Amino acid sequence: MRWALIRVCLAVTGMVVVAFAVPLGLVVREMASDRAIANAERQAAALGPTLSITTDRKYLTQAVLSTEAGAAGRMAVHVPAAGGAPEVEIGRVRVAHDRVDTVRELGHAAITDVPGGSAFLQPFAVKSGQICIVEVFVPEAEGSRGVAMAWLVLAGVGLALIVGSVLVADRLGVRLTQPAQRLAGAAQQLGQGRLGVRVEEEGPAELRQAAAAFNAMAGQVVQLLANERELAADLSHRLRTPLTVLRLNAASLGHGPAADQTRSAVEQLEREVDIIIRTAREAKPQTAGPILDAGCDAAEVIRERMEFWAALAEDEGRAAGVAGVDAPVPVPVPRGELVAALDALLGNVFQHTPEGTAFSLDVHRSRDAVIILVSDAGPGIPDPEAALARGNSGDRDGSTGLGLDIVRRMAEATGGDVRVGRSVLGGAEIRVWIQLGAQQDEQGSRRDRRAARRRRRPGVTSG
Repeated sequence: MRWALIRVCLAVTGMVVVAFAVPLGLVVREMASDRAIANAERQAAALGPTLSITTDRKYLTQAVLSTEAGAAGRMAVHVPAAGGAPEVEIGRVRVAHDRVDTVRELGHAAITDVPGGSAFLQPFAVKSGQICIVEVFVPEAEGSRGVAMAWLVLAGVGLALIVGSVLVADRLGVRLTQPAQRLAGAAQQLGQGRLGVRVEEEGPAELRQAAAAFNAMAGQVVQLLANERELAADLSHRLRTPLTVLRLNAASLGHGPAADQTRSAVEQLEREVDIIIRTAREAKPQTAGPILDAGCDAAEVIRERMEFWAALAEDEGRAAGVAGVDAPVPVPVPRGELVAALDALLGNVFQHTPEGTAFSLDVHRSRDAVIILVSDAGPGIPDPEAALARGNSGDRDGSTGLGLDIVRRMAEATGGDVRVGRSVLGGAEIRVWIQLGAQQDEQGSRRDRRAARRRRRPGVTSG
């Protein structure tokens, strides 16, 4: 594109220079010729007063030599014959007699070509009634004086215009091609798997729009890949719930080849699921999580999941408690996300605490947040910060670390967080803070304002 633009600009500027320089050069040459003829006419007019007085050879010779052209040997006077006197010619004559006679008959000035240049012939009437012709020679060099220099200047100006236009076209081409090259390079890098590459939006409006579209496309690709990997990891992690049940049930089968094979198969399946989870997590690009755009009733979901885990808790002799789910608790979290988070939290209790360990799940709702507390009476978590970071740091105690990471991402997507502490039961306590949306806050504020207005209304008393 850059060289094509330079060639186009070079061709256009060259045609413009030729279109203006050639006619201007011809005009300059014509002006130089007209200037030389005008000077010859002025030189010839200087003899007019003398010819009107006398045609004596002596005086005419002195008058011719007094002029610039006569002193240079470029002026001649043709005096016709009169009163029996022969025709007189003063100075160096270069024009043929027949041409002089023609001008004398026509009675006006004329220009004729002669060897080495041209001659200007000017007729003058003398007192005898005859016509004298004054001849002024104009050398060829005089007719083209200054033309070469003028043409050289025009050529220099034209060349400067061409060079300047090429430089401007080159700078303009760089301004056009560099953003395009960066866009092409970014596209190649994206095709090679460098998902973090982006392009600066610069250059002409069209290239800025292309860069913006590329950045949006790259972001969408990253988001889609991240969602796919998260979906693979989340689905694999959700298999941990039935696997936990299978593992605990297999442990109660006793001894025997069939029981050993069942336990071995369950362990192998659990290892394969762990490998899938780690692979999906390690391949995850650094990108923001999915935007939550739906909500659910947390109380309903908690009752459902506790009912599922209650059967397993009863088999292991675990005391399970739940509180705060009597009334609806809307949260800005999709149902599937909340189910995965609760299964991850409860699954960790069953997996990392001994049988018979009690646990509880409490829900607290405030004006701007919903808090879910999962507590147990187990040994607790010695390093809470490392537990929350396990989703990115790898394996620990046979855990993929994805469970708490799923919960953390779900909470942070709403503006909340996850904290690990010591519960009132003596073990670990996972506190999940789910921030309510601005719309719910506004609805709650409107409900509070309506209740306050009802309380202030005259004649209304509370019982």
